[in-house]
Amino acid sequence: MTDVKELVLTIVRPLVTHPDRVKLDLVDSDEYVDYNLTVDPEDIGRIIGKQGRLAKAIRTVVYSVRIDGPKKVRLNISDGN
Repeated sequence: MTDVKELVLTIVRPLVTHPDRVKLDLVDSDEYVDYNLTVDPEDIGRIIGKQGRLAKAIRTVVYSVRIDGPKKVRLNISDGN
């Protein structure tokens, strides 16, 4: 699980103007392992990208990582508001 967390942070931190405000929380449920990414409201557009292309690319990389068990990985992006 920490490998996925480090992967997301490695991808996201160079893209934002406030890397110190990037926060990634892990929520484990019955069906999913949710990674909740929170960035500064000023940086949310940089992470989502035009028409959501960058967010989709980040999610594609994260979803390709295999985890143990039948659970699926989800990446949620928010601006902290």
